[in-house]
Amino acid sequence: MTFRPKYITFDCYGTLTYYPMHNAAYDIYEGQLPPEQMRDFLKSFNDYRFDEAMGDWKPYLDVLRSSLERACRKHKLAYRDEHAKRIYDIVPTWGPHADVPHALSRIAKKIPLVILSNAMNEQIHSNVDKLQAPFHKVYTAQDAGAYKPRYAAFEYMLDQLGCAPQDILHVSANPRYDIFTAHELGIVNKVFVNRGHEP
Repeated sequence: MTFRPKYITFDCYGTLTYYPMHNAAYDIYEGQLPPEQMRDFLKSFNDYRFDEAMGDWKPYLDVLRSSLERACRKHKLAYRDEHAKRIYDIVPTWGPHADVPHALSRIAKKIPLVILSNAMNEQIHSNVDKLQAPFHKVYTAQDAGAYKPRYAAFEYMLDQLGCAPQDILHVSANPRYDIFTAHELGIVNKVFVNRGHEP
């Protein structure tokens, strides 16, 4: 029997929306480290964001501030709050991967689409508008009071949708943030989109 989900749920940044977070940080610190150290710095910034997401919810600007400050301290760079704010402010300008809008529009005619994102409400809707597809619901970490990969983020979405884990198909390019937790919570049907973010 063919599985037909009640909803197809998506991670947004990196999966649907192009996510050049490393470019935003690189533009600020370019020339302050040798190339190899710059790669290590950008990886640290990425890893500290994941670590910050594992704690209690706080506004995403605070997540960026903490993770950027920790990465700067580790690599002996000067940290300034305005650098984190500059990265935060650029997020809503990002648009979709080229393969996304047409595919989403076709799928949305048959199955309701949902986003679960580690975003603030003031950020996400600009990015969703650029996807050019109708979404049934858009849920954020701000709504859930928890960032992915915390179970609470996924549990909030499932509660709001009124469905069981086995009723949805979850799509993400982020194993650490999405796929592992989805598996652990019994979301049997998952799609990994390889955007080159993780091994």
